[in-house]
Amino acid sequence: MRIVHVTDCYLPRTGGIETQVRSLALAQRDRGHDVRVVTASPGHDGVRSGPDLVDGIPVERIAMSLPGELPIHPRTRSLVAQSLRGRGADVVHVHAGVISPFAWGAVRAAHGLGVPTVVTVHSVWGPLARPAFRGSDALVRWTGWGVVLTAVSEAAAQPIRSALPRATRVGVLPNGIEPGDWRDTRPRVARDAGMLRVVSVLRLAPRKRAGALLRAISRAAVLLQTDVSVTATIIGDGPERQRAQRLAERLGVATDFTGRLTREAIKDRFRESDIFVQASVRESFGVAALEARTFGLPVIARLQTGTGDFVDSGVNGILAADDRGIADAIVRLGRDPRVLADMWDYNLDHLPDQTWDHVCALAGDYYREAGVRNA
Repeated sequence: MRIVHVTDCYLPRTGGIETQVRSLALAQRDRGHDVRVVTASPGHDGVRSGPDLVDGIPVERIAMSLPGELPIHPRTRSLVAQSLRGRGADVVHVHAGVISPFAWGAVRAAHGLGVPTVVTVHSVWGPLARPAFRGSDALVRWTGWGVVLTAVSEAAAQPIRSALPRATRVGVLPNGIEPGDWRDTRPRVARDAGMLRVVSVLRLAPRKRAGALLRAISRAAVLLQTDVSVTATIIGDGPERQRAQRLAERLGVATDFTGRLTREAIKDRFRESDIFVQASVRESFGVAALEARTFGLPVIARLQTGTGDFVDSGVNGILAADDRGIADAIVRLGRDPRVLADMWDYNLDHLPDQTWDHVCALAGDYYREAGVRNA
């Protein structure tokens, strides 16, 4: 198939959507598809318009010089339409967040040309986004255009379903992983019965709730202190790092802030850890948690997040209703090494469903559905 991915931002700019679009494009190319990317973000050396090549994937940039490199272009619809006419497309796959002006403009362009279109929403629509999209649909009736709507998890799909009752359905097209990248043939560092080693990978920004994570670890450490010593490793960087470090010191949590690490270095830290903990609430998917679960680590996370799509609470991790529940889950696994070991064994024996083989096959199903709707 000739697949065109449209995304507001793309490499060299990095982020969750950019990384997943790149990985999906590469996976589809490796399976024989003709794949390219159209984006509103500039390339290296300030290239703002025209063809580019990233990881062997053709990229067309339609970018303007704006403060903060905002992915906005006043001629999105006409320029994307021109791009689609120029090289042709069997399907347009649009990747959107809550505020994605370029991506949604591309939906209009594809509709105008009659090109089958799939939209994947990579974020959770909040209380402000839902009425805004409901209003836009009431005005334009775009859910009647034959667009196939998907989201990266059930947690992200549910708000879309409630906001857009006219939509035929909202499917789930998860983010993906190559299991071999995260499986480890080397033995992990044996656990000391008197120590529980917590690890987390996150961007140290307000939305990721590093403070809540540290407070939950601190509470668990206090409850476990007569039996088990708790340590933490925080992998990642961001604007909240210094504040998080000060909080960890104030709480007395023995924490190693590593900054950003390569995949192999992250796996080294996973090998030395016992559980992975994630405290974010507005997590549409949770790629870092999926990587940890694929490695073997039991995952503790909030049940309101997309992490619930690959964590079966009580089987290979624990989903908590609130921050106190996260602390209680840490305590439970700290006090019950048998349960902890069983969760490790389950994760090692069962690959997650969110592999690239599965995701590419599922994407193909949605592409064919879009083609039927536009026939």
